[in-house]
Amino acid sequence: MRLAILSRAAQSYSTQRLSAAAEQRGHTAHVLNTLSFAIDLADEAPDLRYRGRELEDFDAILPRIGNSVSYFGTAVVRQFEQMDVYTPNTASGISNARDKLRAIQILSKHNIDMPPTAFVRNRADVRPAIESVGGAPVVIKLLEGTQGIGVILAPQVKVAEAIIETLHSTRQNVLIQRFVAESRGRDVRALVVGDRVVAAMRRRASGDEFRSNVHRGGSVEPLKLDAAYEQAAVRAAQIMGLRVAGVDMLEGEDGPLVMEVNSSPGLQGVEQATGLDVAGAIIDYIAGRVAFPEIDVRQRLSVSTGYGVAEIVMNAGAEQIGRRLGDLDLWDRDITVLTLHRGVTVIPNPRKHVVLEPDDRLLCFGKLEEMRSMIPDRPRRRARVRKLPPEAQELQ
Repeated sequence: MRLAILSRAAQSYSTQRLSAAAEQRGHTAHVLNTLSFAIDLADEAPDLRYRGRELEDFDAILPRIGNSVSYFGTAVVRQFEQMDVYTPNTASGISNARDKLRAIQILSKHNIDMPPTAFVRNRADVRPAIESVGGAPVVIKLLEGTQGIGVILAPQVKVAEAIIETLHSTRQNVLIQRFVAESRGRDVRALVVGDRVVAAMRRRASGDEFRSNVHRGGSVEPLKLDAAYEQAAVRAAQIMGLRVAGVDMLEGEDGPLVMEVNSSPGLQGVEQATGLDVAGAIIDYIAGRVAFPEIDVRQRLSVSTGYGVAEIVMNAGAEQIGRRLGDLDLWDRDITVLTLHRGVTVIPNPRKHVVLEPDDRLLCFGKLEEMRSMIPDRPRRRARVRKLPPEAQELQ
């Protein structure tokens, strides 16, 4: 396998370990500076140039895109995707994870447990937002902060209001998040590779510091995750579109609370804490998937006129509940069920004998007109405009 590691920090621990792990397994690894690429859109086929020269052929890339070059870096990754070069982390996944608000919006749709969070812009909305997450103390986060930078603990409402007002005055966007007291000064970092957690550690803050980041002097210890934490980490990474990720979780009273998903996790802390070859696990995963580049399924399947992709949810009361897939005559109606999502379980290519249950979600491809008849009506918000009285309606 010819692997390109996209990184501006060729001498960093993580980049060196990934390169060495690839070489130890007989692969060829090149560390390429992300900013040295030029995207060539002039030719008929997508292409890239590196330092003014034609780019060599690569079987896979491993993006290590820094926060300061997110826009250009994801554009380069996207171009590799268009060239059908495999990447474990897509441009879309990296962008999703980099924006904390977007990440929370995506994860919340899929019922991932997280600390209650609010996002506001008007000054008048700040106090209600603080109350909505449970009141002070609250954690205030910059949307694109890293390594604990831009994370502030406000002990009182007035202090929180002053901090948020100051940050808004400098055109900074912030999140307001509940402070999870039972997890003060510690969190869990799980390294997800593919569909499993390959290593995990608990990070503890130093002294009175509430941020547990290693860059802020925190200590680490190896950790064996229980099933709930492992499942939360893997689901969060996959929902974000990342196959290699560091998932940070707080230890809440009722279980894991996903705090952040990192698309370029550092390896030094977790490898030294656990003694595990995390870099090797990442390389092995890429080597096993290199023949299957990421594709935009919805885009590829929607090019035929009248066909598309739809998710059909079995809401309570749906007439299909309790019936077998084979009894719905989907195949005769030119509808193919790609996956069935049931809670946290995904059933690929479900068979006709599978009986549908409430809240099942079917990802289908087929004729849009046929699928439209299966989609239940969405619940509508109650109209806020009062109807005209009868005498007024008569005047019309």
